[in-house]
Amino acid sequence: MSVQVDVAVIGAGAAGLAAAMAARRRGASTAIVERGRLGGDCTWTGCVPSKTLIEHAGRVHAARRLGVDVDVDLAAVMRHVRDVITSVAEDESRRTLEASGIAVLEGQASFVTPTQLSVDGTRVDADVVVIATGSAPLMPPVDGLAEAAPLTNETVFDLVALPSRMAVLGGGPIGLELGQAFGRLGSQVTIIETLPRLASKEEPEASELLRHVLTSEGVALALGAPAVRVERDVAGTTTVTTDDGAQVVCDALLCAVGRTAITDGLELDRVGVALDSRGHIEVDGRLRTTARGVYAVGDVTGKLQFTHAGYEMGALAVDNALGRIPRSFDTRAVPWATFTDPEVGRVGMTEDEAFGAHGDAARVAYFPIAETDRAKVTGDTEGFVKLVAAPHPVVRALGGGQLVGGTVMCRTGGDVVHELALAMRTRMILGRLAQTVHAYPSWSLAVREAAAMFFGAHKGREARPARPATGGAA
Repeated sequence: MSVQVDVAVIGAGAAGLAAAMAARRRGASTAIVERGRLGGDCTWTGCVPSKTLIEHAGRVHAARRLGVDVDVDLAAVMRHVRDVITSVAEDESRRTLEASGIAVLEGQASFVTPTQLSVDGTRVDADVVVIATGSAPLMPPVDGLAEAAPLTNETVFDLVALPSRMAVLGGGPIGLELGQAFGRLGSQVTIIETLPRLASKEEPEASELLRHVLTSEGVALALGAPAVRVERDVAGTTTVTTDDGAQVVCDALLCAVGRTAITDGLELDRVGVALDSRGHIEVDGRLRTTARGVYAVGDVTGKLQFTHAGYEMGALAVDNALGRIPRSFDTRAVPWATFTDPEVGRVGMTEDEAFGAHGDAARVAYFPIAETDRAKVTGDTEGFVKLVAAPHPVVRALGGGQLVGGTVMCRTGGDVVHELALAMRTRMILGRLAQTVHAYPSWSLAVREAAAMFFGAHKGREARPARPATGGAA
């Protein structure tokens, strides 16, 4: 059996689905190949189940804050998680894709030539091939870890009983989100992080506030203490030993230390597709690999491993392959969010990065969420808006300069940050944010108040020159 198409996509996660749909919008014949489940990590083991669990945990936490005694039936919670997955997966099913004119092939794709694939014996010829095979949980080389069979994001949603004690390896987004969620559901959680602060890629103020919030909720933290040994006894109890000799005993161990690109079985070396030192597929700005006619998108490239970034990359790669005006993948104004409570929405540079690029010509405004009326009426006072500006390429410092980075930490920080992303994408001067009327009493009003600080004192606060990270927080 053989298949001839204009575009063949390997991988049916967010990036691959976006590539296939973009090809169909251009009228190209399209096939998508998937060896696992259509929808990929985000639908089955990532964003959808984790955010569903986080939402349930948040409601439990809110009820307990009001003095309501809540018993958590984790099996029932996980049934609801699976129901939500099923609902979302229908939009990415074989029936839905084939109705859009996309041929679906199940199996392992391997390159024969840059324009020919073998899918479990089926020959697929294509003018363009897009690799979108995604990533898998990284298992670090810690003594005894693999033998202890820790949970990952791929297996944690199979739990049917709430662990009494859970240890989480990794203080990044996945570890923080799930650690807080299980803590709110009733587990005694300990987060173990090699680096001295949580969420190390975020602003120091966000890391510190996350530390404060989590510890106030009873989550234990072991920071700056890498795990060196993991032991699991016959009863299923796991002990994690850190390099300072401390031990964390738990009933469930969740490994959330990062992701690794999935490239096995593709036979990339056969067609000259190069990998970088970390195993990601090398691509240029237009998402072209080192093999002519072969593109790569999403997590497998190591670039901004987020669903929305992968989706953008998938569509862009196909547009570049089939269109006349090529564009580069611009990460400058792509936002992301860590869905803890409060959420951390982020776009662009941190203060430290802006100082490195612009020196003290970069300026910073920091406005505490606690000073907004919305925080006062809800009682959710933990958070801030931090705006980082630099000279505009045309008007320089006039109008406050241009926004080059921002963090919004509040109950809906993952939503509010999009105002900053739009400002960055359009190279808006800060004065426009300060002039824009915001509804009262909204969370986003804090953005306007922070922007006002670039034009003089506002509520006793004003913008200051940027400082390197060692200079301290706001």
